[in-house]
Amino acid sequence: MPKLDYKLTAYPFHIDAMGHVNNTVYIQWMEIGRVHLLAAVGLPMSQIMQQGFGPVLVDTRISYKKPLFLGDTIAASIWVSKLKGASAEMSFEFRNQHNEVAAVGTQRGLFVNLSTQKPRRIDPEDRERFSSYLIEPAG
Repeated sequence: MPKLDYKLTAYPFHIDAMGHVNNTVYIQWMEIGRVHLLAAVGLPMSQIMQQGFGPVLVDTRISYKKPLFLGDTIAASIWVSKLKGASAEMSFEFRNQHNEVAAVGTQRGLFVNLSTQKPRRIDPEDRERFSSYLIEPAG
């Protein structure tokens, strides 16, 4: 299956003064998804850091559709929507327990060499790993 699904719960520390999940929490939930995706493709964080490279985000976009509230169970999905020479775009979807879309988003990131801090191109082996979760947008 091209999308990687993971479950989340809205806890009291996620709730803001407006009574719903704070917008910054979605960025944390995206990070959870990225860590799950890296592990699913055989590149867990501990392994890639030992190999001398690490992931860096360069762009985050989120569109909020419906609020999430304390105690809500969230079905989250992540997939790769673009795979370029040195960067990748990951797409996200967050649904409430009624299967309604609460938010969608994208993040663009790349791997950097930890010693030089320069981008590391995606090699053919890693490209193949990520392709199992690649769903490119139509058009």
